[in-house]
Amino acid sequence: MKKTVYLLALTALVASCAPEKKPEMALLNAKDFEATVDGKEIELFTIKNNDIAAQVTNFGARIVSLFALDKDGEYQDVVWGYESIDAYLKATDKYSGPVVGRFGNRIGKGQFTLDGREYQLSINDGENHLHGGAGGFSTKIWDAKQLNDSTVTMSYFSADGEEGYPGNLTITLTYTATADCALKLTYSATTDQTTIINPTSHAYFNLNGTSDNAMEHTLMIAADSFTPTDKGLIPTGEIRSVAGTPLDFRAATTIGERIESDYEPIVFGGGYDHNWIFSKQSLEHPQVRLYSAKSGIEMIMYTDQPAVQFYSGNFMDGIDTGKRGDKHNYRTGVALEAQNYPDAPNHDNFPSSVLKIGETYTQTTIYKFSIRK
Repeated sequence: MKKTVYLLALTALVASCAPEKKPEMALLNAKDFEATVDGKEIELFTIKNNDIAAQVTNFGARIVSLFALDKDGEYQDVVWGYESIDAYLKATDKYSGPVVGRFGNRIGKGQFTLDGREYQLSINDGENHLHGGAGGFSTKIWDAKQLNDSTVTMSYFSADGEEGYPGNLTITLTYTATADCALKLTYSATTDQTTIINPTSHAYFNLNGTSDNAMEHTLMIAADSFTPTDKGLIPTGEIRSVAGTPLDFRAATTIGERIESDYEPIVFGGGYDHNWIFSKQSLEHPQVRLYSAKSGIEMIMYTDQPAVQFYSGNFMDGIDTGKRGDKHNYRTGVALEAQNYPDAPNHDNFPSSVLKIGETYTQTTIYKFSIRK
Protein backbone atom coordinates (compact mmCIF):
# COMPACT_ATOMS: atom_id res chain seq x y z
CA MET A 1 0.00 0.00 0.00
CA LYS A 2 1.31 3.41 -0.94
CA LYS A 3 1.85 5.62 2.08
CA THR A 4 0.81 9.28 2.09
CA VAL A 5 3.16 11.60 3.94
CA TYR A 6 1.55 14.68 5.48
CA LEU A 7 3.60 17.74 6.28
CA LEU A 8 2.10 18.17 9.71
CA ALA A 9 4.76 20.33 11.31
CA LEU A 10 7.03 23.18 10.32
CA THR A 11 10.52 23.84 11.60
CA ALA A 12 9.39 26.03 14.47
CA LEU A 13 9.56 25.75 18.21
CA VAL A 14 6.18 25.43 19.91
CA ALA A 15 6.15 27.52 23.07
CA SER A 16 4.51 26.58 26.33
CA CYS A 17 0.85 27.54 26.51
CA ALA A 18 1.20 28.89 30.04
CA PRO A 19 3.54 31.90 30.46
CA GLU A 20 4.81 33.05 33.84
CA LYS A 21 3.05 36.41 33.58
CA LYS A 22 -0.46 36.29 32.17
CA PRO A 23 -1.91 39.31 30.34
CA GLU A 24 -5.50 40.48 30.55
CA MET A 25 -8.34 38.93 28.56
CA ALA A 26 -10.97 41.20 27.05
CA LEU A 27 -13.84 39.12 28.40
CA LEU A 28 -17.38 40.11 27.49
CA ASN A 29 -19.87 41.16 30.15
CA ALA A 30 -22.32 38.41 31.04
CA LYS A 31 -25.01 41.02 31.74
CA ASP A 32 -25.05 41.92 28.03
CA PHE A 33 -26.34 38.41 27.32
CA GLU A 34 -29.12 38.34 29.88
CA ALA A 35 -32.45 38.06 28.08
CA THR A 36 -35.61 36.00 27.95
CA VAL A 37 -36.64 34.57 24.59
CA ASP A 38 -39.64 32.28 24.15
CA GLY A 39 -39.87 32.06 27.94
CA LYS A 40 -36.31 30.78 28.35
CA GLU A 41 -33.34 32.55 29.92
CA ILE A 42 -30.26 33.30 27.81
CA GLU A 43 -26.92 33.40 29.60
CA LEU A 44 -23.20 33.78 28.88
CA PHE A 45 -20.78 31.34 30.49
CA THR A 46 -17.00 31.68 30.86
CA ILE A 47 -14.72 28.65 31.16
CA LYS A 48 -10.96 28.72 31.71
CA ASN A 49 -8.05 26.34 32.25
CA ASN A 50 -4.39 27.31 32.41
CA ASP A 51 -4.01 29.57 29.39
CA ILE A 52 -7.17 28.98 27.39
CA ALA A 53 -10.56 30.60 27.92
CA ALA A 54 -13.88 30.51 26.13
CA GLN A 55 -17.20 32.25 26.47
CA VAL A 56 -20.27 30.38 25.29
CA THR A 57 -23.97 31.16 25.33
CA ASN A 58 -26.95 28.83 25.46
CA PHE A 59 -28.47 30.72 22.52
CA GLY A 60 -27.64 28.16 19.84
CA ALA A 61 -25.01 26.60 22.16
CA ARG A 62 -22.57 28.93 20.45
CA ILE A 63 -18.98 29.93 21.00
CA VAL A 64 -18.87 33.70 21.55
CA SER A 65 -15.19 34.22 22.41
CA LEU A 66 -12.13 31.99 22.43
CA PHE A 67 -8.87 33.34 23.83
CA ALA A 68 -5.39 32.04 22.98
CA LEU A 69 -1.94 33.54 23.51
CA ASP A 70 -0.02 34.99 20.57
CA LYS A 71 3.74 35.12 20.02
CA ASP A 72 3.96 38.49 21.77
CA GLY A 73 2.40 37.13 24.94
CA GLU A 74 -0.96 38.82 24.41
CA TYR A 75 -4.35 37.19 24.28
CA GLN A 76 -6.18 37.11 20.97
CA ASP A 77 -9.88 36.34 20.67
CA VAL A 78 -9.75 34.02 17.67
CA VAL A 79 -13.44 33.58 16.83
CA TRP A 80 -15.96 35.95 15.28
CA GLY A 81 -18.92 36.96 17.39
CA TYR A 82 -20.89 39.82 18.88
CA GLU A 83 -20.79 41.73 22.16
CA SER A 84 -24.42 41.24 23.21
CA ILE A 85 -27.37 38.96 22.73
CA ASP A 86 -29.22 41.80 20.97
CA ALA A 87 -26.48 41.91 18.34
CA TYR A 88 -26.76 38.14 17.79
CA LEU A 89 -30.52 38.35 17.39
CA LYS A 90 -30.23 41.20 14.86
CA ALA A 91 -27.25 39.86 12.88
CA THR A 92 -27.70 39.00 9.21
CA ASP A 93 -25.19 36.11 9.51
CA LYS A 94 -26.96 33.60 11.74
CA TYR A 95 -24.09 31.11 11.76
CA SER A 96 -21.44 32.93 13.78
CA GLY A 97 -20.42 30.34 16.36
CA PRO A 98 -23.47 28.10 16.95
CA VAL A 99 -24.02 24.37 16.85
CA VAL A 100 -26.05 23.63 13.74
CA GLY A 101 -28.35 20.66 13.20
CA ARG A 102 -30.08 18.30 13.39
CA PHE A 103 -28.15 17.86 10.16
CA GLY A 104 -25.31 20.31 9.60
CA ASN A 105 -24.53 21.25 6.00
CA ARG A 106 -26.92 20.54 3.10
CA ILE A 107 -29.53 17.98 2.17
CA GLY A 108 -30.59 18.12 -1.47
CA LYS A 109 -34.13 19.56 -1.83
CA GLY A 110 -34.58 18.73 1.85
CA GLN A 111 -35.62 15.20 0.95
CA PHE A 112 -34.54 11.75 2.10
CA THR A 113 -36.01 8.29 2.61
CA LEU A 114 -35.73 6.40 5.89
CA ASP A 115 -37.13 2.92 6.57
CA GLY A 116 -39.16 3.19 3.37
CA ARG A 117 -40.77 6.50 4.30
CA GLU A 118 -40.07 9.75 2.46
CA TYR A 119 -39.40 12.88 4.50
CA GLN A 120 -39.52 16.51 3.46
CA LEU A 121 -37.46 18.93 5.53
CA SER A 122 -37.82 22.71 5.54
CA ILE A 123 -36.14 24.59 2.68
CA ASN A 124 -33.88 27.53 3.58
CA ASP A 125 -31.02 27.54 1.03
CA GLY A 126 -32.36 27.95 -2.50
CA GLU A 127 -34.11 24.65 -3.12
CA ASN A 128 -32.15 22.85 -0.39
CA HIS A 129 -32.08 22.33 3.37
CA LEU A 130 -29.10 23.85 5.20
CA HIS A 131 -27.84 23.48 8.79
CA GLY A 132 -31.06 22.04 10.18
CA GLY A 133 -33.34 24.65 8.66
CA ALA A 134 -34.30 28.20 9.57
CA GLY A 135 -35.48 26.94 12.97
CA GLY A 136 -32.59 24.56 13.61
CA PHE A 137 -30.40 24.08 16.68
CA SER A 138 -28.64 27.42 16.11
CA THR A 139 -31.86 29.33 16.86
CA LYS A 140 -32.83 27.48 20.05
CA ILE A 141 -32.30 28.32 23.71
CA TRP A 142 -30.53 25.30 25.17
CA ASP A 143 -30.69 24.25 28.83
CA ALA A 144 -27.27 24.96 30.34
CA LYS A 145 -25.34 24.36 33.53
CA GLN A 146 -21.79 25.32 34.45
CA LEU A 147 -20.28 22.28 36.15
CA ASN A 148 -17.02 23.93 37.24
CA ASP A 149 -14.57 26.64 36.17
CA SER A 150 -13.58 24.75 33.04
CA THR A 151 -16.78 22.97 31.97
CA VAL A 152 -20.29 23.87 30.88
CA THR A 153 -22.88 21.48 29.53
CA MET A 154 -25.88 22.27 27.34
CA SER A 155 -28.82 20.20 26.18
CA TYR A 156 -31.76 20.60 23.83
CA PHE A 157 -34.92 18.57 23.22
CA SER A 158 -35.88 18.54 19.54
CA ALA A 159 -39.48 17.45 19.14
CA ASP A 160 -40.70 14.97 16.54
CA GLY A 161 -41.42 16.85 13.31
CA GLU A 162 -39.25 19.88 14.08
CA GLU A 163 -38.09 21.25 10.71
CA GLY A 164 -39.45 17.99 9.26
CA TYR A 165 -37.16 15.57 11.14
CA PRO A 166 -38.63 12.37 12.61
CA GLY A 167 -38.37 11.41 16.26
CA ASN A 168 -38.02 13.15 19.59
CA LEU A 169 -34.31 13.75 19.92
CA THR A 170 -32.32 14.88 22.96
CA ILE A 171 -28.84 16.26 22.33
CA THR A 172 -26.21 17.23 24.91
CA LEU A 173 -23.02 19.18 24.29
CA THR A 174 -20.24 19.69 26.84
CA TYR A 175 -17.65 22.42 26.39
CA THR A 176 -14.40 21.85 28.29
CA ALA A 177 -11.36 24.11 28.52
CA THR A 178 -8.53 21.63 28.97
CA ALA A 179 -5.18 21.99 30.73
CA ASP A 180 -3.28 21.59 27.45
CA CYS A 181 -4.70 24.75 25.87
CA ALA A 182 -7.64 23.21 24.02
CA LEU A 183 -11.38 23.65 23.75
CA LYS A 184 -13.03 20.24 23.71
CA LEU A 185 -16.56 19.66 22.40
CA THR A 186 -18.27 16.41 23.41
CA TYR A 187 -21.69 15.59 21.95
CA SER A 188 -24.21 12.85 22.65
CA ALA A 189 -27.77 12.31 21.39
CA THR A 190 -30.60 9.78 21.64
CA THR A 191 -33.93 9.38 19.87
CA ASP A 192 -37.25 7.58 20.31
CA GLN A 193 -37.62 7.01 16.56
CA THR A 194 -35.18 6.32 13.75
CA THR A 195 -33.84 9.65 12.54
CA ILE A 196 -30.73 11.30 11.06
CA ILE A 197 -28.19 13.47 12.83
CA ASN A 198 -25.05 15.41 11.95
CA PRO A 199 -24.44 18.34 14.33
CA THR A 200 -21.37 20.54 14.01
CA SER A 201 -19.87 23.71 15.44
CA HIS A 202 -19.95 26.64 13.02
CA ALA A 203 -17.37 28.96 14.60
CA TYR A 204 -15.54 31.39 12.32
CA PHE A 205 -11.82 31.51 13.11
CA ASN A 206 -9.30 34.29 12.56
CA LEU A 207 -6.08 33.67 14.45
CA ASN A 208 -5.14 37.34 14.35
CA GLY A 209 -8.16 38.24 16.42
CA THR A 210 -9.11 41.08 14.09
CA SER A 211 -10.88 41.75 10.81
CA ASP A 212 -7.68 40.96 8.90
CA ASN A 213 -8.17 38.94 5.74
CA ALA A 214 -7.85 35.30 6.82
CA MET A 215 -6.55 34.30 3.40
CA GLU A 216 -2.97 34.81 4.68
CA HIS A 217 -3.41 31.95 7.15
CA THR A 218 -1.86 28.64 6.17
CA LEU A 219 -3.95 25.47 6.29
CA MET A 220 -3.26 21.74 6.35
CA ILE A 221 -6.07 19.17 5.96
CA ALA A 222 -5.09 15.50 6.27
CA ALA A 223 -7.37 14.39 3.46
CA ASP A 224 -6.69 12.55 0.20
CA SER A 225 -10.16 13.12 -1.24
CA PHE A 226 -13.27 15.30 -1.26
CA THR A 227 -16.89 15.16 -2.41
CA PRO A 228 -17.57 17.26 -5.55
CA THR A 229 -20.93 19.02 -5.74
CA ASP A 230 -23.35 20.48 -8.24
CA LYS A 231 -23.91 24.24 -8.52
CA GLY A 232 -26.20 24.13 -5.49
CA LEU A 233 -23.34 22.60 -3.43
CA ILE A 234 -25.09 19.23 -3.15
CA PRO A 235 -22.68 16.27 -3.48
CA THR A 236 -22.93 14.31 -6.71
CA GLY A 237 -21.95 11.10 -4.92
CA GLU A 238 -18.46 11.04 -6.43
CA ILE A 239 -15.44 10.77 -4.17
CA ARG A 240 -12.53 12.51 -5.94
CA SER A 241 -8.81 12.69 -5.19
CA VAL A 242 -7.44 16.09 -4.16
CA ALA A 243 -4.15 15.33 -5.95
CA GLY A 244 -3.28 17.95 -8.54
CA THR A 245 -6.21 20.20 -7.56
CA PRO A 246 -6.53 23.47 -5.60
CA LEU A 247 -8.18 21.41 -2.87
CA ASP A 248 -4.95 19.62 -1.99
CA PHE A 249 -4.03 20.86 1.49
CA ARG A 250 -2.05 17.79 2.53
CA ALA A 251 0.94 20.12 2.76
CA ALA A 252 0.40 23.41 4.60
CA THR A 253 -0.64 26.01 2.02
CA THR A 254 -1.67 29.66 2.18
CA ILE A 255 -5.45 29.71 1.91
CA GLY A 256 -5.59 32.56 -0.61
CA GLU A 257 -2.94 31.10 -2.92
CA ARG A 258 -5.36 29.12 -5.12
CA ILE A 259 -8.76 30.40 -4.04
CA GLU A 260 -9.43 32.25 -7.31
CA SER A 261 -8.78 29.14 -9.41
CA ASP A 262 -11.10 28.34 -12.32
CA TYR A 263 -11.32 24.72 -11.10
CA GLU A 264 -15.04 23.92 -11.29
CA PRO A 265 -15.56 22.98 -7.60
CA ILE A 266 -13.93 26.28 -6.59
CA VAL A 267 -16.16 28.19 -9.00
CA PHE A 268 -19.30 26.47 -7.66
CA GLY A 269 -18.32 27.30 -4.07
CA GLY A 270 -17.27 30.88 -4.76
CA GLY A 271 -14.04 29.85 -3.07
CA TYR A 272 -13.59 27.03 -0.58
CA ASP A 273 -16.86 25.52 0.68
CA HIS A 274 -16.22 21.81 0.40
CA ASN A 275 -16.22 18.53 2.29
CA TRP A 276 -12.76 16.97 2.75
CA ILE A 277 -12.63 13.27 3.68
CA PHE A 278 -10.01 12.48 6.30
CA SER A 279 -7.56 9.77 5.33
CA LYS A 280 -7.50 8.48 8.89
CA GLN A 281 -10.45 8.75 11.28
CA SER A 282 -8.92 9.04 14.74
CA LEU A 283 -8.81 11.45 17.66
CA GLU A 284 -5.09 10.72 17.95
CA HIS A 285 -4.41 12.14 14.50
CA PRO A 286 -4.15 15.92 13.81
CA GLN A 287 -6.77 16.35 11.09
CA VAL A 288 -6.44 20.09 10.47
CA ARG A 289 -3.76 22.70 11.20
CA LEU A 290 -4.50 26.41 10.86
CA TYR A 291 -1.64 28.90 11.39
CA SER A 292 -1.09 32.65 11.25
CA ALA A 293 2.46 33.92 10.90
CA LYS A 294 1.28 37.35 12.08
CA SER A 295 0.09 36.18 15.50
CA GLY A 296 2.19 33.01 15.71
CA ILE A 297 -0.92 31.10 16.81
CA GLU A 298 -1.47 27.57 15.52
CA MET A 299 -4.76 25.75 15.97
CA ILE A 300 -4.88 21.98 15.55
CA MET A 301 -8.22 20.24 15.15
CA TYR A 302 -8.71 16.66 16.30
CA THR A 303 -12.02 14.91 15.65
CA ASP A 304 -13.53 11.44 15.44
CA GLN A 305 -15.74 12.56 12.54
CA PRO A 306 -15.00 11.30 8.99
CA ALA A 307 -14.77 14.72 7.33
CA VAL A 308 -14.54 18.48 7.63
CA GLN A 309 -16.30 21.28 5.79
CA PHE A 310 -13.80 24.08 5.20
CA TYR A 311 -15.61 27.31 4.39
CA SER A 312 -13.53 30.38 3.53
CA GLY A 313 -16.05 33.10 4.40
CA ASN A 314 -17.15 33.65 0.81
CA PHE A 315 -20.49 35.18 1.80
CA MET A 316 -19.21 37.56 4.47
CA ASP A 317 -20.27 41.01 3.32
CA GLY A 318 -19.27 43.52 6.00
CA ILE A 319 -22.86 44.31 7.01
CA ASP A 320 -22.48 42.94 10.54
CA THR A 321 -20.28 44.64 13.13
CA GLY A 322 -18.81 42.22 15.61
CA LYS A 323 -16.70 42.39 18.75
CA ARG A 324 -14.13 45.19 18.97
CA GLY A 325 -16.07 47.04 16.27
CA ASP A 326 -14.67 44.71 13.62
CA LYS A 327 -16.64 44.25 10.43
CA HIS A 328 -17.41 40.74 9.20
CA ASN A 329 -15.80 41.56 5.88
CA TYR A 330 -15.27 39.25 2.93
CA ARG A 331 -13.19 36.21 3.89
CA THR A 332 -12.12 37.53 7.28
CA GLY A 333 -13.11 34.30 9.02
CA VAL A 334 -12.97 30.61 8.15
CA ALA A 335 -15.11 27.74 9.40
CA LEU A 336 -13.77 24.23 10.01
CA GLU A 337 -16.83 22.06 10.62
CA ALA A 338 -16.23 18.48 11.80
CA GLN A 339 -18.97 16.40 10.20
CA ASN A 340 -20.40 13.49 8.31
CA TYR A 341 -20.64 14.05 4.55
CA PRO A 342 -23.24 16.55 3.28
CA ASP A 343 -26.41 14.94 1.88
CA ALA A 344 -25.31 11.62 3.42
CA PRO A 345 -28.88 10.24 3.72
CA ASN A 346 -29.16 10.27 -0.09
CA HIS A 347 -25.91 8.43 -0.94
CA ASP A 348 -25.40 4.78 -0.07
CA ASN A 349 -21.63 5.13 -0.50
CA PHE A 350 -21.42 7.83 2.21
CA PRO A 351 -21.16 7.03 5.94
CA SER A 352 -24.53 6.52 7.59
CA SER A 353 -26.07 9.42 9.51
CA VAL A 354 -28.91 7.26 10.87
CA LEU A 355 -29.59 7.13 14.61
CA LYS A 356 -31.90 4.39 15.87
CA ILE A 357 -33.82 3.77 19.08
CA GLY A 358 -31.46 2.45 21.76
CA GLU A 359 -28.36 3.90 20.11
CA THR A 360 -26.38 6.92 21.27
CA TYR A 361 -24.82 9.34 18.81
CA THR A 362 -21.44 10.63 19.98
CA GLN A 363 -18.90 13.09 18.66
CA THR A 364 -15.69 14.56 20.05
CA THR A 365 -13.94 17.52 18.42
CA ILE A 366 -10.96 19.36 19.92
CA TYR A 367 -9.41 22.72 18.95
CA LYS A 368 -5.92 22.90 20.46
CA PHE A 369 -3.74 26.02 20.49
CA SER A 370 -0.01 26.62 20.60
CA ILE A 371 2.55 29.25 19.57
CA ARG A 372 5.18 29.09 16.87
CA LYS A 373 8.18 31.39 17.25
